[in-house]
Formats: sequence, C-alpha cells, structure tokens
Amino acid sequence: MDLGLQEKVIIVTGGAKGIGEAISKLVAAEGGIVVIAGRSTADNEKTVSDIIAAGGKALAVTAELGLVDDCRKVITETVAKYGKIDGLVNNAGANDGVGLENGSPERFMQSLQNNLSHYYNLAHFALPYLKATKGNIVNIGSKVATTGQGNTSGYAASKGAINALTREWAVEMLPYSIRINTVIPAEVWTPLYETWINSLPNPQEKLASITAKIPFERRMTTSAEIANTTVFLLSPRSSHTTGQIVYVDGGYTHLDRSIS
Repeated sequence: MDLGLQEKVIIVTGGAKGIGEAISKLVAAEGGIVVIAGRSTADNEKTVSDIIAAGGKALAVTAELGLVDDCRKVITETVAKYGKIDGLVNNAGANDGVGLENGSPERFMQSLQNNLSHYYNLAHFALPYLKATKGNIVNIGSKVATTGQGNTSGYAASKGAINALTREWAVEMLPYSIRINTVIPAEVWTPLYETWINSLPNPQEKLASITAKIPFERRMTTSAEIANTTVFLLSPRSSHTTGQIVYVDGGYTHLDRSIS
C-alpha cells in the first residue's frame, strides 16, 4: 500500500532509538523526509546516516526537549531546511520512577517538564506550518496512563495528560483539518528494555513472567509494530481518523490477562 508520504516532512522526537528509530526509518522508507530531534548528536546522526544509506532523506537536530528554546530550534531548523512541516511525532520521554513516596515536588515537576512539556511546545511552534499543509500529529503515549504502574507519578501524569491533550487538540484543530491521534504501547522490545531486563538477577525468568501476561501470542510488541500504526496514522490513508487513542499492545491493557 502506498501511504502517500512522498516528500512529506515529518519530525520525530527521540527518533534515533527504539520505537522512535523504527518510526523514522519507516517514514523514510515510505518516501518521507524525517527530522530526528533528540539530545544525543551521535545517536541522531547515526540513524540519519542509516536512512541516507538506504536511499532515504533525513536531518538531525540536537535538542534538549525539556527546554522551550530547544523546541523552538527544532521547528525553525526544520523550516529553514525544508520550508514546511507535514507531521509531528511526539515520542521522546522516559519512565523516570518519580513516585509519590520516593519522589519530591521538585522531581515531580521536572518529570513533567521532561515528559510532557515538549509535546505541547513542539505542537505550538509547529502549528502555523501544520495549518499550511493540513498536517497532523501523532503522540506516543503509554499504557501506564490507563493501568497505573506504581512509583512513577510523573511519567504516569504526563502520559495521562497526553491522552487528554490528544482529544483537546483534535477538537481545537478541526477548523484547520489537522488530525491528532495517540498510539499506546505497553510492553515493547527495545534496546532500552533489553538493557533493563538484563540488569535483573534472573532476566529470562522475569521476561517470561511479563510475556505470559500479554494475551496475543504471549510475546512482546515490536518497535516495528508501533511504527506501522504510527506511520499509517500520519498518512492520508487515515484521513478521517482524529482524536483516537489507539492501543498497539497485544491486548495487554484491555483483555483479561487470565486468559490461557
């Protein structure tokens, strides 16, 4: 299926690793132009090099997304290079373990700054250009906003807010034909997840206990599966889909995990 993304300029935050990398590479494979924004220059440039080597088009922008000025920089550098923005994928963030008991008001606010503020800031600064192209936004959320997890108040609050903003923005952007949707992963096999599993005393035992709770095929979701849905939502093929919270999680969030 041709997704109609040829020469579309798509910004992907955290687009150099894990889920973000899979999204970036799929956008490029579909003929889009990817702008990868994140704090690691080396990681950004490596993924850009991989995309270019595969015949795609990409640009790296080093940015600390928790800073307002760096969010503005992502937009201005994109427009300076390409003259337009067709889509924004808000993906960057980290489950930083700032809980109610083990956290503090200062750490909680910092977690919101790191995990939530750039979703708003980038959308705000990109808005004039998205209006011009009738572009769209796909937010990457987390099942934690629905299920809770424990000891991660800042991250959970940020992801819950992202779900709310998706529907709020979808309403506000109706006059401009700008679509806003969110993709919700649950347990996704990424390099970061693999590092975490391998840091545990019995990694294979822990992994087996997690996958046993995933109803569909008792396996982790892949980054490619998250990317497939995200890029479809970015594309004109999903032209009448907006304000949706789409779970790509093998049924983890909503199906009864006692099913065998």
